[in-house]
Amino acid sequence: MVTKVLVPKLGLTMKIGTVVEWIRKEGEIVEKGKPLFSLDTEKVVVEIESPASGILRNILVREGTTVPIGGLIAIIAEENELLPDLDSLVKEAEQSLAHQQTIEHTGQSELTPLHDDPLERIPVSPSARKLAREHNIDISKLTGTGRGGRIQREDVLRVVDATPTPMPTHSEIETTIPLNSTRRAIIDRLSASYSNALHVTLQQEADFSGLKSFRDEFPAQHGGKRPSYTDLLVKAVALTLRKIRILNSIFEDDQIKIIKDINVGIAVSLENGLVVPVVKNADKKNLEEIMSETERLVESARSGKLKLNDVSGGTFTITNLGTYTVDSFDPIINPPEAAILAVGRITDKPTVVDGQISIRPIGILSLAFDHRIIDGAGASQFLRELGTILANPRLLVN
Repeated sequence: MVTKVLVPKLGLTMKIGTVVEWIRKEGEIVEKGKPLFSLDTEKVVVEIESPASGILRNILVREGTTVPIGGLIAIIAEENELLPDLDSLVKEAEQSLAHQQTIEHTGQSELTPLHDDPLERIPVSPSARKLAREHNIDISKLTGTGRGGRIQREDVLRVVDATPTPMPTHSEIETTIPLNSTRRAIIDRLSASYSNALHVTLQQEADFSGLKSFRDEFPAQHGGKRPSYTDLLVKAVALTLRKIRILNSIFEDDQIKIIKDINVGIAVSLENGLVVPVVKNADKKNLEEIMSETERLVESARSGKLKLNDVSGGTFTITNLGTYTVDSFDPIINPPEAAILAVGRITDKPTVVDGQISIRPIGILSLAFDHRIIDGAGASQFLRELGTILANPRLLVN
């Protein structure tokens, strides 16, 4: 039986995927349920299992290619099984790629029919079409040398080589960095966040004296391991969200929907972007459990081993740039969440305590929230409650 291998939809917001690696090569035997290829889902790279057993007869999409969900990328069949017309399969795969490229270059909706553009009906390989776009070459004026007049990359290159190179009108570009799927997803999500949410940011200084002492004492009482400030903030934020439930919500269908579970995301910086793994049910976990979970999530993020479940279901996000010596910053809400907490570095500052000047470790907390969901007074209440917990860290032990 002939089986088409399609890009699966692995999340509610997933629209595209990038084929990172073909684990099985063309012509090899594959087994249903065994890894076939790896896919970058815009959040994490995951291994995709083969939908059928047989032979990987044709790989139609090369590694590094971005394809919309449902796009055809390969064919599995028995060794001597008669395949459908290969040209029609190639055309089907190219249509998926051309559709995605149209979205990337023009910003058209994914629902835009391909046949609206007559150029999309010209038989041309994906690499040739991309090269033609890069050099502003009209493919309708090219003569293809491939099967059935299909335009190949070499056909475009001949025109490129014959075209005089214009004199640069600006400083020479040293290097060009193409957008990977992670960076593209960040751009899309942040643009959507600013387009849809009404951002307001409040800032408040917090005295970390009690928290610092609590961290220093913790190892002696709990097996020798000390929690990070992020661990403590995850727990403190989760307990605060128990009381200020409105910030554990989303705005959807002109309604504010409060989420039952409190799942706190922690922003982790990677070489090629940012990922937000999620501590599920953080309010129900004790500090040791949170420490273990954040350690696992951060290690998995930096080694590229996060699972889709690790980055799904967040209801509130914490981003900490304290280690980068940043004092404070305005974070961008991670949609569809209602708020995000930014934490700057903790520095010793002179502070008035009981009428006396004292040097205390002070950090700035910045809460960005969606004004559609909560007003400034409610957001201030969240910061006040969080500050109370941080000043009394014994509340974090339960």
